[in-house]
Amino acid sequence: IEVNPFVDSIMEKLGKFKELGLSENALLALKRRGFEEPTPIQQKAIPILLKDKSDLIGQAQTGTGKTAAFGLPIIERIKEKTKKIQVLILAPTRELAIQISEELNSLKGNKKLHIVPIYGGQSIELQLRSLKKVVDIVVGTPGRVIDHIKRKSMSLKDISYLVLDEADEMLNMGFLEDVELIMNATNKQKRTMLFSATMPKEILRIAKKYMEKYEFVAIKKEQLTANLTDQIYFEVSTSDKFDALCRIIDIEHEFYGLVFCRTKVDVDKIGRRLVDRGYDADALHGDISQYQRETILNKFKRKRTNVLVATDVAARGIDIIDLTHVINFSLPQDPEYYVHRIGRTGRAGKEGTAITFVTPEEYRSLLFIQRITKAKIRKEKIPKVKDIIDSKKKRIKTQLKNIIKSDKNGDYINMAQELLEDQEPENIIAALLKHSYQDELSGKGYSEIKDISVDKTGTARLFVALGKSDAMTRKKLVTMIKKKANIEDSRIDDVKIFDKFSFITVPFEDAEIILHIFKKEGKGKRPIVVRAKKKQSKR
Repeated sequence: IEVNPFVDSIMEKLGKFKELGLSENALLALKRRGFEEPTPIQQKAIPILLKDKSDLIGQAQTGTGKTAAFGLPIIERIKEKTKKIQVLILAPTRELAIQISEELNSLKGNKKLHIVPIYGGQSIELQLRSLKKVVDIVVGTPGRVIDHIKRKSMSLKDISYLVLDEADEMLNMGFLEDVELIMNATNKQKRTMLFSATMPKEILRIAKKYMEKYEFVAIKKEQLTANLTDQIYFEVSTSDKFDALCRIIDIEHEFYGLVFCRTKVDVDKIGRRLVDRGYDADALHGDISQYQRETILNKFKRKRTNVLVATDVAARGIDIIDLTHVINFSLPQDPEYYVHRIGRTGRAGKEGTAITFVTPEEYRSLLFIQRITKAKIRKEKIPKVKDIIDSKKKRIKTQLKNIIKSDKNGDYINMAQELLEDQEPENIIAALLKHSYQDELSGKGYSEIKDISVDKTGTARLFVALGKSDAMTRKKLVTMIKKKANIEDSRIDDVKIFDKFSFITVPFEDAEIILHIFKKEGKGKRPIVVRAKKKQSKR
């Protein structure tokens, strides 16, 4: 048997993935993606899906590696070139459908599988042409999948696997009837996998109705009690964020961190500006090819670059244990993404720092993240230019002392003696420092950053789509808010009940909690509780 040393080294590094029963093809694909160790949901789900014939319910939050947990076993077990759709994966949004499709393509390795995302907003003609070809895996949103079922452009009678991803979000968005309609269009012999962050009664009802024998695996929600991660936020205007980032990098002795942005455009922009300023930086997002991704990650892991700017999706699978910093250039939209981001620092017994930039407009979102995650995020001042220069001077002095101690300066001794013949030592050293570090120590490269202050005592006015015609009273409304959002009634003020609607006033922090809770409940397509519109001034 011919031994391939390259493959053997990969198998050794990905030992924990290999123990789950994954093939060489899967391990090579994982290596290309930069994965090194399985997440808890992957450790529990993959062996079940590879070996058993039972269905699976997985309870795990966003950003825990669920796609690989169901995707890897499916890719392992399905056949190539069957000329039938073998897998249907349902996702609540088109963004998630695209994301799942991209991730499965990156995990299929050398296996010849055709994976197609279908979702509303994309040309249905384009989708019809794709579905006429050989398609193995369809990743779709419920509404568009039903469109294709009605058009008979997609048959689900021969699928081997049905996956419901983010099931609770599909429930929140009113897709439950659509999901049941789709499930009824599939064959009974398939295996069903349901993944959800929470398990409301409606989700469990579907499980009991459509999944006869199933395994249940649950992953505890990630906690923000990592003692080795220091969490800080800076109040800064949007226009000053980049300069604040540069100051944070410069004041550190050895900065080695991830910078998170919300969009691909921001990632490219920030990465390019950092390179233009002379930093060893790279950018990573969903449009980067697999070859580029691997090259970028290898450079970062070897510390040839010390700043990596990335989106949340692109950063999945990156397992680097000695990051000094994680910087939230933009606040994540979901508190769970905040947990996932900052969990990348403070590992392996090393201290790490998580820094978040907060604009006045984002302050309410920060309060929401603090409340939901129970995080202790303290406010700090952005480093002043003088402090950065002082830090640089200390580093330079340390470097020079180390050079002197190395005793490898023989080639320059004669030149030094000649200079000392007619000059004072202090003047010579000062001239050398000026010649070598003038630009670095001048401080002219830093722009002024304006001090801003956020109103932390503000309140929010909320509109409630229930009124007297719904038998709503002040007491009933306050009790409802208190019970569902776990907010003390003393914090609910200025309650006004009208015929078809009501108003309440609550602190900013509580408003975000209430809006998050009640987005799951609504009258028609509109949530029961929304932020009240400001009155327009008359002119």
